[in-house]
Amino acid sequence: MAGLLEASLSFPTVLFSFLLLVVFGYWLFVVLGAVDTDILDADLDAGSSAGGIGGALGAVGLGGVPVTVVLSLLIAVSWFASLVGTVLIDPLSDSSPLTIAVALVVLVAAVIIAWGVTSAVVMGVRRLLPAERQRRGGDFVGQTCVVRTGRVDGEFGQAEISGGNGSWSLIEVRTIGGERLTAGSTALVFDYDADTGVYRVTPYDSALDPGTSA
Repeated sequence: MAGLLEASLSFPTVLFSFLLLVVFGYWLFVVLGAVDTDILDADLDAGSSAGGIGGALGAVGLGGVPVTVVLSLLIAVSWFASLVGTVLIDPLSDSSPLTIAVALVVLVAAVIIAWGVTSAVVMGVRRLLPAERQRRGGDFVGQTCVVRTGRVDGEFGQAEISGGNGSWSLIEVRTIGGERLTAGSTALVFDYDADTGVYRVTPYDSALDPGTSA
């Protein structure tokens, strides 16, 4: 155990160890409802297919899924591959010049391996969920959704909505007029802002639905 800890704090693994801590912190905040899962996808939601981090990932075959998911997987696999490589080159630690050279090779190899693994996962996800990714714009207006973040208000929130054929989509939602929803609440989507990719929602009361029998 001590050896693994030492390896995780050695070059080049220490670079990915720091990034992995950032990833853990980010997903912790997502679970608590403090940040959005697609915080880095703003450039794509705004209509840009070639700019920002999302555009860069798409150029190397890693587009089609949330940027934060791709980066998290890249970092996690890079960390693991680098950790294994660092443990394997440990016997060379007595030769500093050689150790540095081999460590750089491990760094590059870890990134390449991570890209390969992440690319395979992304391709699999795109094949499994084609309908969900194609449904865009105002298609969800008039449907109900379930709040998945800790809160939904005029500034923040995400909800899960049926995309048809058994698929589900996670969408950005906001309320108006000071309304506030909590996790697990059912809301009605009544508008879509094409400029921001955000859906406007309001609390849903099934008793007021004319299509629901009393």
